[in-house]
Amino acid sequence: MALPHLHLVSFPLCPFVQRSVITLKHKNVPFKLTFIDPGNLPDWFLDKSPTGKVPLLLVDLDTPVFESAVISEYVDEITPPQLMPTDPLQRALARAWIAFASDMIMAMHRWMTAPTEEAFREARDEAAKGLKRMEAQCQAGPCFNGPDFSLLDATLAPVLMRYDLLQDPDSPWQAAEYPRLARWWQHLSNLPEVKESTIGDFRERLTRFLGNQDGFAGPRLAAGLAERGH
Repeated sequence: MALPHLHLVSFPLCPFVQRSVITLKHKNVPFKLTFIDPGNLPDWFLDKSPTGKVPLLLVDLDTPVFESAVISEYVDEITPPQLMPTDPLQRALARAWIAFASDMIMAMHRWMTAPTEEAFREARDEAAKGLKRMEAQCQAGPCFNGPDFSLLDATLAPVLMRYDLLQDPDSPWQAAEYPRLARWWQHLSNLPEVKESTIGDFRERLTRFLGNQDGFAGPRLAAGLAERGH
């Protein structure tokens, strides 16, 4: 059976669409990717997106599928072999940890954009709790749950990619404190589907985004990125 035409719509820096891109590339599924300006959303996007948020997947040019976890699971279901467990309980647990990884993305964003030094340190401590939970869960064998790549790998990769880029001394991510996650990320970061899952000038765009933030965290992290980029 022929696959439907898949068109992903997102922002260039969105970590949520990145996990769907990783899934699609891992499965060698053809798709179109369109980036839109978050400050100037086109009418066609607002007409299609019930939430006005990205990512949005247009199936066969018309049917919108939204919410990143739903998009990734839909892609998985139509393209064998599936990356989710077949056992109902194990599949439910996988979905729960995927949701947890989504919360980690938001915790990371709060740390990256904290308006004050106090908020920066509070956000760091909160994000570190999520990393500790994932460290205890991670098997690093070499993928998160063992030898085989799963949707949880695709979901968590955008978090570690950004932490690895930022490398701030007050980052929640300190590799020595999370040896299993560090081994997992070393393996995943070398996979082509992860390497090719972001826009070519991602680092420069992230630096500009952070530098344009008001307050404490953004300019600090942007300066560190810019310094290490030279």
